[in-house]
Amino acid sequence: MEGEDTTCRSLLRELQTIWEEMGESDEERDRMLLQLEQECLDVYRRKVDQANCARARLHQLLADSESELASLLSLLGDRPCMLEKRSGTTLREQLLSVSPQLECLRLRKEERLKQFEDVQCQIQRLSREISPGTLQEAENGALCWKDLSLRKLHEYHCQLQELQDEKSSRLHKVSELLEVLQGYCVLLGIDYTEAVKEVHPSLCDPGQSRSISDETLEKLGKAIEDMENEKSERLQKIHNLVALLRELWNLMDTPFEERQPFRNIIRNLAAPEHDLAEPTSLTLKTIAQAEKEVVRLNQLKVSRMKELVLKKQGELEETCNMAHLDCDPNLTQEKVARLLESGIVDLSELLATIESSIAEAKEESLGRQDIMERMERWISACEEESWLEEYNKDESRFNATRGAHLSLKRAERARVIVAKLPNLLESLKSKTRSWEDERGRPFLYNGISLLAILEEYSLLRREKEEEKRRLREEKRMQEQLQTEQELLYGTKPSKKGQVGLRVSGNNANRRLSIVPEPLPAPKASNQGPQKGSRVKRYSPMMNYVALPKDPEASSIGSAPDSPVAA
Repeated sequence: MEGEDTTCRSLLRELQTIWEEMGESDEERDRMLLQLEQECLDVYRRKVDQANCARARLHQLLADSESELASLLSLLGDRPCMLEKRSGTTLREQLLSVSPQLECLRLRKEERLKQFEDVQCQIQRLSREISPGTLQEAENGALCWKDLSLRKLHEYHCQLQELQDEKSSRLHKVSELLEVLQGYCVLLGIDYTEAVKEVHPSLCDPGQSRSISDETLEKLGKAIEDMENEKSERLQKIHNLVALLRELWNLMDTPFEERQPFRNIIRNLAAPEHDLAEPTSLTLKTIAQAEKEVVRLNQLKVSRMKELVLKKQGELEETCNMAHLDCDPNLTQEKVARLLESGIVDLSELLATIESSIAEAKEESLGRQDIMERMERWISACEEESWLEEYNKDESRFNATRGAHLSLKRAERARVIVAKLPNLLESLKSKTRSWEDERGRPFLYNGISLLAILEEYSLLRREKEEEKRRLREEKRMQEQLQTEQELLYGTKPSKKGQVGLRVSGNNANRRLSIVPEPLPAPKASNQGPQKGSRVKRYSPMMNYVALPKDPEASSIGSAPDSPVAA
């Protein structure tokens, strides 16, 4: 300052010297000095203003640095720190002390920002894979990252982990759905690759990551659902076809060789729906084969239906005859033959009617089985009784002829059986009455009430017993009369004066003038048993148990208490 002052003084002295030489007045000199002083003040004032501006800039820079420091600390989630302001420290010194911390925080921010961008990029990529249509674009610039704390970074990492787990779960689900879809494709004979391409091309490209979006999963589920419905429809269709095949096979007695090609289909259908044995059992080719066979059998059915109807009608008659039931009068052989010749009847309906009648006849036969077995034993006992009567009439039965001992043994057995006949008859009546009380209808045997047959048999048996007693009494009276005549005349009548009557069975000769003519006994059949017609061997009840029903000719059949079952 001293040097500067010296320079200013010398310059002022030099100026005074110049003014004296020039002859400047004092006013002019004062004015010029005043002007010079003012110019100096202006220079100082500018310098002060410049210094104030520099100081303000330093204050602002320090404030900005402190604000940025606080902002970075808040952004990074660190605790805010208070800057120490020591006395005597200049603004530049304070600014220099803040700059290293600020630079460190800036580097940390850049690193943290990279971490956030990396995890956010992965989140966006996974979100696009899972839900591409609902992804919201992230904000640009600083607005994207208002919080770079470790807590927020952890939240993003958790979100990323959830998305990764979701992706893994979806990939597993897609694999399972593709496996199910492949099973349905094999089962239904559908091209698996084409079916997958319709869902999403990436699912069949091994070099491309599989789509796991909601849309892809929905399409996969829809494709599986469609195939499930198609499987159910085909399964129901082939079930119906197999049912038709079995029905046609049974109707036409199809040989095993013709059924063999379809045994696999039937075996597969017998398995559970979710565990079909053959992988291609529901293909269109398999269904077409079954449909073709059904068409062929239907065509064959038309040509053989008449034969089947006649065969079933014969089976119906045989079933009714074996059970001694009345066959439906509308289903007799003659009427069925006339219906077939007319061609106006539905053969399937007629066949169903006959089969229904067969089933009813078989069911009725099972309910009559116990009584029919007793009926057979009763008929057999009656046959033995009839044979024993014929045997007793034979006077040569005790002769020593060949085979006489066999007849004698049979006669002994027959007497034992005939002795049980009354109990057997009462048991049969009791069973029949119980059957009728239980069902509320009469038990018919060849169209005639069985109780009426048994009652008539009992009546005939009583009449027969009465006739036997009457004959024995007449014989006793004849013997007594003959004895009295011998005592009266003292000698036996001569052979020339005898008029004898030859009785069947080589009975003793009797005088016609003395022996009254006996009443005729019920005729017994002289015919032996016929093969294949066991009931015809019983003579007394031949009209009921052997011959076909004739309601007009049978007095029992037209009785009020003997209704005839249709």
